Amino acid sequence: MELENKKRTLDMTKGNIKKIMLIFALPIFLSSLFQTLYSSIDSLIVSKFIGNNAFSSITSLNSLIFMFNSFFIGTSLGAGVVISRFFGAKNYEKMSVAIHTNVVLGLIFGILLSSLGFFLLPLIVERFMNLDPEILVYSKQYISVYFIGSIFNIMYNTFNGILNAVGNSKRSLIYLIISSVLNIILDLIFIGIFKWSVWSAALATIISQFISALLALIHLLKKENIYHLELKKLKIDKEISKEILKYGIPTGVQNSVIGFANVLIQSNINSFGGLATAACGSFSKIESYVFLPVTSFTMAISTFISQNLGAKEYQRAKDGARFGITMSIVMAESFGILLFIFAPMFIKIFINNNESIENVQKIIEIGTTQSRIESLFFLFLALSHSLASVFRGSGKAIIPMVIMLSVWCVFRSIYVTVMMSIPATHDIKFIFMAYPLTWIISSIIYTIIYYRGRWLHYFDKKEID
Repeated sequence: MELENKKRTLDMTKGNIKKIMLIFALPIFLSSLFQTLYSSIDSLIVSKFIGNNAFSSITSLNSLIFMFNSFFIGTSLGAGVVISRFFGAKNYEKMSVAIHTNVVLGLIFGILLSSLGFFLLPLIVERFMNLDPEILVYSKQYISVYFIGSIFNIMYNTFNGILNAVGNSKRSLIYLIISSVLNIILDLIFIGIFKWSVWSAALATIISQFISALLALIHLLKKENIYHLELKKLKIDKEISKEILKYGIPTGVQNSVIGFANVLIQSNINSFGGLATAACGSFSKIESYVFLPVTSFTMAISTFISQNLGAKEYQRAKDGARFGITMSIVMAESFGILLFIFAPMFIKIFINNNESIENVQKIIEIGTTQSRIESLFFLFLALSHSLASVFRGSGKAIIPMVIMLSVWCVFRSIYVTVMMSIPATHDIKFIFMAYPLTWIISSIIYTIIYYRGRWLHYFDKKEID
């Protein structure tokens, strides 16, 4: 039993820090890579078989979907901090209570999100997204179907959060590979063979998310795991739920306000016409690859810090944070340099072959402009997310929430609104500049707090306990 548990968990409180963080981060990187690849292939299938309007309809919804999903998924991130802390402290009884409480909360939030999304989001898309009529038709189709299955997305993230909290990131990789391959196959069948419309891409996503959530649940139900799930124990513990929500709600709010600001920005981008929407959609697909190292190392940072603080290994937590931050920045900036150099070639990948030469050139021009304005500043994007994960892992989730709310939501929204209201700056380039500007500002604030705040930099025992 003990041997089986060791195989299925990763104790990050001892051993070589760099090796352990890389072992944990690599499966998350590969999971994110497969997720991004299938998302890209999904978009390519839609673009090639249905057209650029259908492709633009999906990519234009990314911020809106992120805004709604991320609030509820934030709870699973909050639970991950709690579960990791108990795991690091070897308090398996409380860890089990946290796991069961988290699953019940996930069910509640999943049902709530599916209901809200199905009834509310098509109305928001129609009234506030400022989409061309040809794109709007597809967008309403897609989002109505997509949110019916939101509960499966929430539950997969809930189960995945439990596995990551105990260091079992490999299991999540296996399920995501299965889900991604299934999604691509279903897209080809529904769109390529049956010739169904864009709503079938959402249906394919729902089915694949259901399968991944089911596989994760089956694994969690196995009795030999120390983190196993028992249906009869599914209930909400009042004290543990407070802890989960204490960390989860600020993270959810942080991500949702970023999504809200990006919805506003997307609406302004859409006002420049369908070609601008298509160009920025292509860029967003390429940019998602930059988040692969950022996502993998920020998750590694949070889990590493949570486990080590639970074990009272404060210096070790500090050293792990430094390594994770460095790796995230180096890898993100490397991706950024590649994008800066090869932007036109990357943008062209997502353009429908049936477009006129003039439209293709315009889409490439706009997408390349956005790429070259933003890509060399990806190090600041990575720095902000990495330091946010340090705060989150140390139980101080309010700090990144306040910073993101102030800079990435309020300031970013005001900046874009002002720029678009002045004739001399009513240019899509000024919208693109909003991102590197706010990445730099938030990075400066995070760095000042990190190095000035002794309780965080040294993980002072009195502050953490």
